[in-house]
Amino acid sequence: MTLPASRQSPATAASRYTRRSVLTGAFALATAAALPAGAAGRAYAAAGPNIIGCAAWGARAASEPVVVLANRPERIIVHHTATANVTDYSRQRAVALARAIQTYHMDAQGWIDTGQHFTVSRGAFVLEGRHNSLAELNSGRRQVRAAHCVGQNTVSIGIENEGTYTSEAPPAAQYAALADLCAHICDQYGLPASEIYGHRDFNSTACPGDRLYALLPGLRRDVATRLGTPLSEPETNPDEDPVWDLVRQATGRPPAATLGEYLPAGLLR
Repeated sequence: MTLPASRQSPATAASRYTRRSVLTGAFALATAAALPAGAAGRAYAAAGPNIIGCAAWGARAASEPVVVLANRPERIIVHHTATANVTDYSRQRAVALARAIQTYHMDAQGWIDTGQHFTVSRGAFVLEGRHNSLAELNSGRRQVRAAHCVGQNTVSIGIENEGTYTSEAPPAAQYAALADLCAHICDQYGLPASEIYGHRDFNSTACPGDRLYALLPGLRRDVATRLGTPLSEPETNPDEDPVWDLVRQATGRPPAATLGEYLPAGLLR
């Protein structure tokens, strides 16, 4: 008998996800390495992640029209929600999380809609955040203006990952889902895997947590493997900080905004 998703162990949840994915996280690196680069990219592109759209999780309408920009994004920015590291890996939990985030962003923050473009639950479910993000990703030509990172909301795709990853790493299945989503975004928008950053690279914040942030170099490599492309890292002078240089170039100033990510107690039920 198969247990309900909410009662499954992390190992069971991870195995459920790996069976439905063409390439998943570190579990499939050996398989990807065995494929020619082009074949790995084609194998990934043929699958893509299953993304639960706003209508499917019952999103409220945005309070005003969502702005669709003419440009493609230049990078991906990874966040964590700074919520509890629950062991409920069900779709119901993922949907409840999406609704709670939208309620907080709209009713407490005063934003027009959910701030980020996409959310990855601890159960490895991927959900659309701000309306029209999925449609524009599918087109690969434009992006939605968001509210996830000061100075980057018109040039980046924001991904929230359920959990708090200051001292604990995300579940393997969640990490694999994040890697799949990042690879799909890179594939659709023509981004290199090297253009994946953490929230703290641009704003004064602990997000996405020390443990998840430490995984970003490996995430870039895993995404590059999924795409079947080499990971090119620019050569840098040790006396220079390439991230701060990038921030100054993109925003005209160094990181300054202190931003925390959390949901008030009782909002997520």
